[in-house]
Amino acid sequence: MRIDPRTLRLFLAVCREGTISGAARAEHLSQPSVSVAINQLERVLQTTLFTRNRQGIELTQAGIALEMKARAVESLLHSAQEEIQLLAEDIGGPLTIGGTPGALSTTMGRFIGGFSAEHPRFKLRILERPDAVVQNMLRSYEIDLAIVTSGMRESNEEFREQPVLSDPFSVIVGPGNEHLGDAVQLSNLTDMHWVLPDAVGGFRKQIDALFINSDARLPANVILSDSILSTKAIVKHSQYITILPNELVSTEIHAGSLRAVRIEGINFQRKVGLLWMAERQLPPIAQAFVDFVVSHTNP
Repeated sequence: MRIDPRTLRLFLAVCREGTISGAARAEHLSQPSVSVAINQLERVLQTTLFTRNRQGIELTQAGIALEMKARAVESLLHSAQEEIQLLAEDIGGPLTIGGTPGALSTTMGRFIGGFSAEHPRFKLRILERPDAVVQNMLRSYEIDLAIVTSGMRESNEEFREQPVLSDPFSVIVGPGNEHLGDAVQLSNLTDMHWVLPDAVGGFRKQIDALFINSDARLPANVILSDSILSTKAIVKHSQYITILPNELVSTEIHAGSLRAVRIEGINFQRKVGLLWMAERQLPPIAQAFVDFVVSHTNP
């Protein structure tokens, strides 16, 4: 027996709403109809997908696995419908790229101009998300490609990773720290006011590695911020300092509002790469973007 796509849609509704009754309201069906559909799905799969409690439902391991695959099916159907509609207007896509803010900013700023010159008509969505969220969005096919800090995750056959660029880290300071020279040791700065990333992702792991390799303890007097814009604004208008890749602050450095201070004794660069599902054949526009970026960079 094969899975009925209608029962898969109702299963996703239950996952989203958290209860059978909520899913029934969302899908404009009776509660018994949804219950029957879920029971049918469980019979086909010969497993229990969730348990019921006072708060609603709790997915089993099988339910968690099915939810990811069901979301991928739903994403592919939506993408297929949109792709056909765009083809009628001679527009490529849709291409959906997710990633962490700094990696997206660096990569898209460097490559999108040239890519759009070769592919002048396409639809692109760019979504900023934390590293772990981005990986789950790849698994559910909600995004085609991810642009993330690379080289910090264990080898995983689930994904394909293509490094595309690297950029040195510097201590970034504003006018309030003019006393700092052109080069510093991190061990001498740990008692200063810092702004550092909050999310535990590849970018934060690279920054932590800088302190470890410098035999410096992590700062305690710190503002945790995952916003690149907020981080730069705080450093620009206060005595706080941060660590960022040079390219992320190149505009401010050229304008003189921020300054990059070299980290002594460390030759460590931030690496950014493309990430996608190994099992997936990429849509033509996504494959074209990968090919363009790889052919126009020297990681």
